[in-house]
Amino acid sequence: MSIIQPSVLPGMMELLPEDQVVFNKMKNIIEDTFKKYAFLPIDTPVMEKLEILLAKGGGETTKQVYTLKKGDTDIGLRFDLTVPLARYVAQHFNDLTFPFRRYHIGKVYRGERNQRGRYREFYQCDVDIIGNNSISIYNDAEIPSVMSEIFYKLGLKNFKYLFNNRKVLNGYFEFLGIEDFVFALRTIDKIEKIGVDNVKKELLENNISEETIDKLLDFLYFKGSNEEILEYLKNLNMDNDLFKEGLEELELVYYNMIAYGVNEENIEIKLSITRGLDYYTGSVYETIIPGYESLGSICSGGRYDDLAGNYTKQKLPGVGLSIGLTRLYFQLKEANLLNLDVKMPFDAIILPMKGYEGESIELLTRLRKNDKIVQAYMEGGKLKKQFNYADKLNIPYVIVIGEDEVKNNFYTLRNMKTGEQKTVDFEYLVNNI
Repeated sequence: MSIIQPSVLPGMMELLPEDQVVFNKMKNIIEDTFKKYAFLPIDTPVMEKLEILLAKGGGETTKQVYTLKKGDTDIGLRFDLTVPLARYVAQHFNDLTFPFRRYHIGKVYRGERNQRGRYREFYQCDVDIIGNNSISIYNDAEIPSVMSEIFYKLGLKNFKYLFNNRKVLNGYFEFLGIEDFVFALRTIDKIEKIGVDNVKKELLENNISEETIDKLLDFLYFKGSNEEILEYLKNLNMDNDLFKEGLEELELVYYNMIAYGVNEENIEIKLSITRGLDYYTGSVYETIIPGYESLGSICSGGRYDDLAGNYTKQKLPGVGLSIGLTRLYFQLKEANLLNLDVKMPFDAIILPMKGYEGESIELLTRLRKNDKIVQAYMEGGKLKKQFNYADKLNIPYVIVIGEDEVKNNFYTLRNMKTGEQKTVDFEYLVNNI
């Protein structure tokens, strides 16, 4: 029989146990923080009806959906957690309490071009607050505070929220006479990728004058502190209701982000931040690590007026943020920014001398009943080999059971970090390992 070369599909991440422990620690930090901020968990099927996933139609994402067929049913793998959320809220509307605060951590799938650090299967961690017909602007300030605590716990204390409001932009577009907001927003959003000159070219090709483009770029790249930017926007004295509404929201959310516990130095009002997706209608956020801008945004999102318009006539506005956990793990590890205090999930290992396996199982069972994470090495062999096994797995304590231990009713305990070895009773093991 020929041997099949073991491999995984391109764009899939698979980790060794010691790396998986770190990844799981990150995921647990994220989930525990979501819970702390009173968000409720949901889970949705990885597979959705294709008509659900493609209801909006068009766009690059549609081309990236993995599809399959079972009988007469066309099926797709979810490509984000927002579309399943929209379907979920529309379907269970009568059973939910609004505002609905939900978090969702799960795998999503995109048939993107395979490249380093970008995956076709990856974990997404989303947190959203959904309203019924309306939702308070204060939620736009609370949502970033959730992610901020996560970044602090991950050791990323110098992150920056690049923060803006789409109404400010759209109001300024109206003032300049730019009619196609969506095109303008998506073009501006590409400045970091294609440069100012190429953005100018695309805008000129869409019949926007050079004078208008220059005014727009001056506006977008006004430099100053957050307070100076807010003052600049006020001093424009814009006679535009949408702009005024956006400015009021921008200022309110900025100061209340700080009130909710986000450090002021972690917020940067940046008028060029748009979030290219056209369903964002108010606050928008991109999150970077200064000095590591090449990593791109590590967390993004914003406010939307109509989450589930493709599935219900109910008006469901909301605000949310999302972390691409798989990519973030890869990025932080590559940049040597992962400094979590992580230990392997073991308390101890029992090494029985030959003939004392039964006593080892008895001790193992007693310790597990006391919620200790222990295993027993039953493969025999020289004691040095057994200690090497424990050392390679970074197990902190080794418990040896042999003739002397059974005869005198004690255990030999070795601290693998310090090398200290002593004889102890069962109560000591329960209280100290």
